[in-house]
Amino acid sequence: MNYSETIRYLFDSLPMFHRIGAAAYKADLSNILRLCELLNHPESKFRSVHVAGTNGKGSVSSMLASVFTAAGYKTGLFTSPHLKDFRERIRINGEMIPEEKVIRFVEDNRASFEEIKPSFFEWSTALAFSHFAEEGVDMAIIETGMGGRLDSTNVIIPELSVITNIGWDHMQFLGDSLEKIAREKAGIIKKGVPVIIGEKHDETKDVFCEVADSLSSPLAFASEIWAVKIVSVSDYLELDVFWNEKTEYHALKLELKGNYQLKNILSLMQAIDQLKHAGYKLEEKHIRDGLMNVRKYSGLQGRWQILNHKPLIIADTAHNKPGLEMVLNQIMNTDHDKLHIVLGMVQDKDVVGIMRMFPKKANYYFCHPQIPRALNAKDLANHAQNEGLSGIVYSSVRDALQAAKERAGKNDLIFIGGSTFVVAEAI
Repeated sequence: MNYSETIRYLFDSLPMFHRIGAAAYKADLSNILRLCELLNHPESKFRSVHVAGTNGKGSVSSMLASVFTAAGYKTGLFTSPHLKDFRERIRINGEMIPEEKVIRFVEDNRASFEEIKPSFFEWSTALAFSHFAEEGVDMAIIETGMGGRLDSTNVIIPELSVITNIGWDHMQFLGDSLEKIAREKAGIIKKGVPVIIGEKHDETKDVFCEVADSLSSPLAFASEIWAVKIVSVSDYLELDVFWNEKTEYHALKLELKGNYQLKNILSLMQAIDQLKHAGYKLEEKHIRDGLMNVRKYSGLQGRWQILNHKPLIIADTAHNKPGLEMVLNQIMNTDHDKLHIVLGMVQDKDVVGIMRMFPKKANYYFCHPQIPRALNAKDLANHAQNEGLSGIVYSSVRDALQAAKERAGKNDLIFIGGSTFVVAEAI
């Protein structure tokens, strides 16, 4: 098989949550443990940082990997989902895993896959671990998929665990309260391994303190230690970042311009500080270089990504209420005449709750990505209409975006979002 045939075989034969939803979810680690045993336990052959959270984990993982790369470390990065090419998920110093390696991995292990019947994410995790072990990375930044405790990545023993935040998402799998969701995410905390929590909230802090204490894991809340503010915005965010005690200060420039990155910077800075104490040489110049080259060093896309000026076209993968709230707030504070929103969603989100967040004074272009899990654009439009939003239904993301471009004036703003997969098709 060539690469295209290999990926088609995997899509067709392995259940993939991001395409089909709940049918692909497996609430135990048995398959990944069998895969790791089959592969001679690659998960134990590299050092790692494990990153979980409702929002921000992809950005934090990518920024941290970028800083390690800038510091000269051979750095692995495992994230999900991908936008265009599966290989985006598995990178070393920003370079995607070679097509030939994906093909060989499938050819060498196909019979075992058909016996074990892993999900697409379980298989992807095993491939990432195998690739990082074979290539001898100095550090691998591993982002969880959906949860924590039962996530396929949760077979590593990392140098550091990071949980960015807790919010309402995937409740049907993780629990119907923030405390339950927090406990699932806290499942990545390992005995004696330091853990960083990005945000401290009354509803979840006791869960993290309890779990960390039971495992003798040093715990730090980044939002209690660091503070950040925007100094100016141009082609990048210029930030002042400092200890709350103001004994340490950084003036940094970040090429990712979403305001929500300010929260992620807190987790990042605390992670860097923790890893410096563990002996990693992550100097100020490496932080500066890494933050100004996140896309180059990690391949990150879809975070407040500007696709065009005049009209201003912005795409963002935020897809749940906490994430979209921050994105919509930034949109309303960005200068524009008229607002055009190209919007699509998947079926298992709080569609009604999300629709209530969107501005009524906007032109909507309803669409759906080409995946089975997508919410039909007509159904989305009906939900939107019930909440006072009006627009036109389109049969594809491409048609919706093209219509928005044709209607938009040069001083208008076009936002593309609602789903990672809408953004993937748009960019």
